[in-house]
Amino acid sequence: MRICEHFRSIQGEGLMIGSLTYFIRLTGCNLSCSWCDTKYSNEEEGTETPVKNIMDVVKDDQNVCITGGEPLLQNDVYELMEELLKRGKTTVLETNGSVSLSKVPKDPKLIISMDIKCPSSGMEDKMDMSNIALLKPTDQLKFVVENKKDLEYAISIIEKGVDCNIIISPVGGMDIEPLADEIVRRRLNVRVLPQLHKIIWGNKRSV
Repeated sequence: MRICEHFRSIQGEGLMIGSLTYFIRLTGCNLSCSWCDTKYSNEEEGTETPVKNIMDVVKDDQNVCITGGEPLLQNDVYELMEELLKRGKTTVLETNGSVSLSKVPKDPKLIISMDIKCPSSGMEDKMDMSNIALLKPTDQLKFVVENKKDLEYAISIIEKGVDCNIIISPVGGMDIEPLADEIVRRRLNVRVLPQLHKIIWGNKRSV
């Protein structure tokens, strides 16, 4: 598979925020979100890397995050997930919500972190909404919101019924107070989270 970068860092998002994690970022994406902070993963060619080589690198890491770009565009990612799970790794798959989850392994040690793109992204019409029904209670559904319109859009989807953890984060990942105030005012049963890696290291790459 084509790898953009891989590195060890602190998980900055979602249920495993703060956890030591090995990140594998695949190249290529089928979306073009207006606020994307990893455009380079779709602009660079990356390095062709066999699954075996990746497993050699992550052998001492318990937590692994497969991200992109959009990882599910590369067929070898399914083999990678199976190998990680076979070795008992807690694996997070970060996916943009536009590609079917039907082939993703159904394993309790695999956490799917799926986005639903809100209107400010310009990509909300690209979502595969049938994926929501495929999420396990231990998975997470993430909304990145820029304004009130985005938040209303997220709420409209949540109200239809979502059987997993729900995470709402601000665009940019750091200006969290206005969003938190609004969530408290509305008494929404969601998690409001920043992007911890940006708070620690700013907008550096490979962190």
